[in-house]
Amino acid sequence: MPVQDYLDKHMLSRKIEDAVNAAVRAKASDPVLFISNHMKKAVPSVITKVKARQILDSRGIPTVEVDLHTNKGMFRASAPSSDASGMYEAIELRDGDKGLYLGNSVSKAVKNVNEKISEALVGMDPTLQSQIDQAMMALDKTEKKSELGVNAILAVSIAACKAGAAQKEVPLYKHIADLSGKGHLTLPVPAFTVISGGKRTGNNLAIQEIMILPIGASKFEEALQMGSETYHHLKAVITEKYGAHGCNVGEDGGFAPNISSVKEVLDLVKEAISRTDYKDQIKLAIDVAATDFCIGTKYDLDYKSVDKGQNFMSADDMIGMYKELCSEYPIVSVEDPFDKEDWDHTKRFSSLGICQVVGDDLITSNPKRIKRAIEESTCNSLLIKINQIGTLTEIIEVIKLAKDAHWGVVMSHRCGETEDSFIADLAVGLSTGQIKAGAPCRGERLAKYNQLLRIEEELGDDAFYAGEDWRQSH
Repeated sequence: MPVQDYLDKHMLSRKIEDAVNAAVRAKASDPVLFISNHMKKAVPSVITKVKARQILDSRGIPTVEVDLHTNKGMFRASAPSSDASGMYEAIELRDGDKGLYLGNSVSKAVKNVNEKISEALVGMDPTLQSQIDQAMMALDKTEKKSELGVNAILAVSIAACKAGAAQKEVPLYKHIADLSGKGHLTLPVPAFTVISGGKRTGNNLAIQEIMILPIGASKFEEALQMGSETYHHLKAVITEKYGAHGCNVGEDGGFAPNISSVKEVLDLVKEAISRTDYKDQIKLAIDVAATDFCIGTKYDLDYKSVDKGQNFMSADDMIGMYKELCSEYPIVSVEDPFDKEDWDHTKRFSSLGICQVVGDDLITSNPKRIKRAIEESTCNSLLIKINQIGTLTEIIEVIKLAKDAHWGVVMSHRCGETEDSFIADLAVGLSTGQIKAGAPCRGERLAKYNQLLRIEEELGDDAFYAGEDWRQSH
């Protein structure tokens, strides 16, 4: 094709002339760079390529990473992963070949991105998030995303969101806020894991974790400092009392001293806080994960202590224990206080109004179970795990459900994390008010907290830290 015909076909002469005129008007110091950038903006961005690969998460277990390309560049995202999918959450697709990563490889999910999802999305506008997510759901056709795998769909959905933000030339959190229709941006209160127990650690503590919430901080930067200093004071407290071996850490960085008594570990945390200058500014939260030690209708708090025998408590006994703990310690939040199917006792505990009651295993970010919990007043806060849902569009919808019911919302990491910091931007853009991303230690956990530092810095005087309003961030 002759050059003039090519210029005419693509109307390049007009576009180049417009770019030159714009450079003259702007008195550009580097006209070539200015014209180049102007021409880029004149071309609508589309997805040109979607490429997935298998990478390892923080536990050394495979997950899916995606590179999504547009004419603005390449945008990378990875899916967090977890132990096993519950019956109410979206399903991670794994190969099941015991000869490859003990059955945990994700080559099928990777192939689904590279062959099926890529073909469906190439040519789409990355700013149209809901259309991209709907295209993937239509391709999958299953309620739990078991055909393509939630690990495949989620990684693409996040990468598309990053590409959309770049196309609009706005920060990721601002793009997310735009997608949700919310203008208000909130830096969340972090719930730092400081003590780990439950099935993911080798100690005798039945409950899964004890967290600290720097509610009294004036900004996120100060909250992170409070968390870090308390964490290191706690390390000293544990070392003094149990020796250095008590400072081994769990998967998310919490210390795992070999103690079975909940009060004993709470006393350690209380002592660590007392060594700081923050005192009443830091509150406590516990994730009981009671399903893990529920046998029938009883709870065995010594299920990990081989030599102790069994220590069964009824659900009513557990309510009594929680009431006692909340009166003796500054506990403001309890997650999964009962078995995931015990709606009745969870409701009874919530109705006492003692603290925030968070539904995790109970509702697994599932819209149907969230609606039921709202209707029955079962709990009053939603834990969001993005890989239980699978697309940004659906995440925005379930958070809206919770907020419309005046629930608290906790943005959560997973045990299998990556260095992707997306949930930090998500928490700010959707003003969740709370984020749970592990201890203030370990790189994959700090990736989220450090990103929140950057966001706060970027927002400057417009930065708003949830603080005392951690449950009402709307």
